Amino acid sequence: MEKLIVTAAVVGAELTREDTPHLPLTPGEIAEEARRACEAGASVVHLHARDPDGRPTQDRDTYRKIVERVRERCNAIVQVSTGGAVGMTAEERLQPVELRPEMASLTAGTVNFGDEVFFNPRELMVRFAEAMKVHGVKPEIEIFDAGMVANAIWLERKGHVVAPLHFDFVLGVPGALPASLKNLLHLVETIPSGSTWSVAGIGPHQLPMAATAVLLGGHARVGLEDNVYYRKGELARGNAPLVERGVRLARELGREVAEPAEARAILGLD
Repeated sequence: MEKLIVTAAVVGAELTREDTPHLPLTPGEIAEEARRACEAGASVVHLHARDPDGRPTQDRDTYRKIVERVRERCNAIVQVSTGGAVGMTAEERLQPVELRPEMASLTAGTVNFGDEVFFNPRELMVRFAEAMKVHGVKPEIEIFDAGMVANAIWLERKGHVVAPLHFDFVLGVPGALPASLKNLLHLVETIPSGSTWSVAGIGPHQLPMAATAVLLGGHARVGLEDNVYYRKGELARGNAPLVERGVRLARELGREVAEPAEARAILGLD
């Protein structure tokens, strides 16, 4: 198997300090969390941004501060979110793509998201894909439900995204596809040949989904955005312990972990 790429999703859009006191909020705090995650073995950092009051924002200048500080501290692949938070406009969500990060998330469809709806119709998907193409940003195609794979294949067939594709299966969101081995296997079997993939298990599903990815030859996303607990009832003391556990597990199972330069080669970013 190729080496394992570990992505650290360090902050997210929904969490607050009431959920965990270890949540980074300012650009400096987010960059420090990214540095610690990278030192622990992550080669990709998935970034959201927060405003001075701690609320989710897609503000270009805020992202610029975060990205600059991350790049000063580590060599990880910077991957920005274009999901932002539910209810944001397309114009808001696209702002960080203009900074030309190496990667950005591209959600391949509309999905129930807890009590809300994460709205991504075909017209918006095309708009986001074309913006990433213009700015030289590789999409990470986020899949919350099985039908989204068909949307991604349609985007490729129409030339809006270019193979080889990279997918991230986000499993266990309330209202979307549950996190199970059966569902993950189905998704892996339906993506185009030559694609790479990772999986993000939400909440208690993070560790078993990451372990399954190690065994199946995929890649793993861990971090506070998806799971604030190290084990039941015990908060993770930041992102690094979650990354360290994933790295340790992979090595125990005989799979080496990619450095950032190796991850760039696997993802076609070099």
